Amino acid sequence: MMAKTTPPTLTLNNGVAMPVLGLGVFQSPPAETTAAVETALADGYRLIDTAASYDNEREVGAALRSSGIDRTEMFITTKLWISDYGYEKALVGFDGCLRRLGLDYVDLFLLHQPVPTEFDGTVAAYKAIETMLSEGRARAIGVSNFSEQHLESLMRQTEVVPAVNQVELHPFFTQRPLREFHAKHGIATEAWSPLGGIQRYRPADPNAVLNAREHPTVTSIADKYGKTPAQVVLRWHVEHGVIAIPDRRARHRCPRRPGSREAQYDDVSEDSRELKSGSRRTTSILAARDRVATFVSKRYGDREPNPGPAAVVFYSCFLPTCGDCVDTGSMPSVQPWSMTSGRSSRCQGSLP
Repeated sequence: MMAKTTPPTLTLNNGVAMPVLGLGVFQSPPAETTAAVETALADGYRLIDTAASYDNEREVGAALRSSGIDRTEMFITTKLWISDYGYEKALVGFDGCLRRLGLDYVDLFLLHQPVPTEFDGTVAAYKAIETMLSEGRARAIGVSNFSEQHLESLMRQTEVVPAVNQVELHPFFTQRPLREFHAKHGIATEAWSPLGGIQRYRPADPNAVLNAREHPTVTSIADKYGKTPAQVVLRWHVEHGVIAIPDRRARHRCPRRPGSREAQYDDVSEDSRELKSGSRRTTSILAARDRVATFVSKRYGDREPNPGPAAVVFYSCFLPTCGDCVDTGSMPSVQPWSMTSGRSSRCQGSLP
């Protein structure tokens, strides 16, 4: 019988080790969540990511208890929703998360997203989870969906630098400026929906979905090494030092043993190193970055949130014409988010 293996870890800025691959349960119906988490844990996953707003913390907790796995071997993340921002409300909200999970502590506790229009409440909530950190009820704390500006403002007013910022990040939205900011300040980058993000499950144009798993470059690399396209995309995240949490719907396309040779497939990284060193195709993508940034600037102006330059650097160009589409206005539509409500004009759900 093949032994189950667990993923490698990344050390956070406070010394806590966090698995680099895990399972996210965003949009996972409560009735299906327990079985999905049980299966993931049985397959070797140890990082499970949920949130108060997902309405499935109880089911995650049930799976943890039934797994028979020692609590110290698991890494559990949950998030505080904006309705619980403010110092006292955040303390109550945190207790609610622990109660629903049935845990004495969580490994990582995040603010789900900033509220720029009431940022004092965001800061107060973060100060509350600093208290939870000092009391040992959270092993690490951080944020989700924060921009560089939000992080700078938060860090000026609080004591603990976030250990993690969980954001949308995938080959179609690489977030390079934000990742560089994270590296400068010792903040780990975590990708929600790493196989394609909003472009995959909430596309602006249903007839023009950007799906990294179907891109010819990804599928050719997958065929070359006998891997799935999802594994290749996850390897891209690992190569960039990004923690990835594919969701329940995508997990069957991911490694069943996330710490095994099957998951590591170091030979795939040879393609990555070759292209990083300056192949012609990669150089052309880098040259297109400024034009992409110009497009984003024209589209968003000074509006919040401005996603930053949507430069795409992943083996070969994912943009149809290496940035020339910026001049024709054919870039995929990106809907602005209301950071107060967590909703776009098209979507009735919250941010992951």
